[in-house]
Amino acid sequence: MTYPLRNIAQGLTHHTYSRCHGKRNLLQGKYGKLYFIEAITMCQEKYDFELIAAEIVANHIHLVIQTCEEKETISRIMQYIKARIAEKYNKAMGTTGAFWNERFGSSVIEEADNPEEYLLWLLWYIGYNPVRKGLSRDPRKNDIGFINCYLDKNFIAPFKITLHYYFIKLADTFEERAQLFLFYEEAYRRRLAVYF
Repeated sequence: MTYPLRNIAQGLTHHTYSRCHGKRNLLQGKYGKLYFIEAITMCQEKYDFELIAAEIVANHIHLVIQTCEEKETISRIMQYIKARIAEKYNKAMGTTGAFWNERFGSSVIEEADNPEEYLLWLLWYIGYNPVRKGLSRDPRKNDIGFINCYLDKNFIAPFKITLHYYFIKLADTFEERAQLFLFYEEAYRRRLAVYF
């Protein structure tokens, strides 16, 4: 089976996601969280890129990554992160074989009809992913809780999160930006309510 060519252009913002093999909950629990955090931290130490958002769900991960011009591609970054998670899991469990279901999915934020609104809405979509799966009651209390970086300037995430330019340009101060960002949560919650 042939796949369409992935847009690996550098200097863009990529929303990426990948599922565990057979959609099994291989990432559930404290060890899945630990492997995820360690793999991302190792990748940040090795490659130059900006991590905009990252969240773990029991059987998949979501990352928003802005690549840097003339540095590693999104494919190289994701390959590294996924390989480290699989290695850590297989070593801990004494297993071998496939950990991930398929190649990772991705989309380029800047190619959306309205990139700014799409990114700010997408951050809440990713944050609410564990909530929709019944793993959390509030995106602020998720295992990773990256969304708090956009709501509290003193929040310390388990790895370095860079606030995206689209968030920065919302207003002059962090407090004003955070307040405006909450409107996107409300928009997301209204859309979510339609399905429940």
